[in-house]
Amino acid sequence: MRKLKTMEMQRISVEEFHEAEKMPLVVVLDDVRSMHNVGSVFRTCDAFRAEGVYLCGITATPPQNEIHKTALGAEESVSWTYFRSAAKAVEALQRDGYKVFAVEQCEGSTMLDRLGCAVTPAGKDDKYAVILGNEVHGVHQEVIDLCDGCIEIPQFGTKHSLNVSVTAGIIIWEFARRLML
Repeated sequence: MRKLKTMEMQRISVEEFHEAEKMPLVVVLDDVRSMHNVGSVFRTCDAFRAEGVYLCGITATPPQNEIHKTALGAEESVSWTYFRSAAKAVEALQRDGYKVFAVEQCEGSTMLDRLGCAVTPAGKDDKYAVILGNEVHGVHQEVIDLCDGCIEIPQFGTKHSLNVSVTAGIIIWEFARRLML
C-alpha cells in the first residue's frame, strides 16, 4: 500500500463546497472556550459536508489565528452563524424545522448506538442539529430543556467525558453514516 498524495485525493474546492449538497446537520457550540476546539469542529464539519456551525455565547468566531490553526481553512468553507446564546440558536433551528439534540449525559438520554429511528431513515426534508457544550460545564440546562432529546456517547473508562472536538467527530460521523452513506 502507498499513501495517496493530496492531489490524488481530488478534493473539491471551497467554491465547489459552497455549491455541493450538504448533510442536513447543524453543529451548535454552546460556550466552547477553546479556539482550537472550535477549529477542529469546523474541520470535521468540512470533512462530512455538514450544513453549518452555530457559534454561541463566548464561543469565538472567525477570523482568529487559533481557530485557523486547527480548522486549516475549513472556517472559510463551512458556513457559520453567531448567536448570543445557544437557547436562541435552538429556538431558531426549531422554527426552521430542525430536530435538535443536546449531546449530554442526561436522565433519559439516548445512547448514540441506539439512536436508530430518530435519524434513520431520514426523510427528504428531515433536518437535525446537535449541541455540544462548554469544556467544563457541558450544555446549559436551559438549552437541554428546549431540545427534542439528548444523545449520549457510551463510555467504558474512568473519565466521565470526552474532549468536545472528539465528541464532535464521533457524533458527526454517526450522523453522516446514517444520512449520507
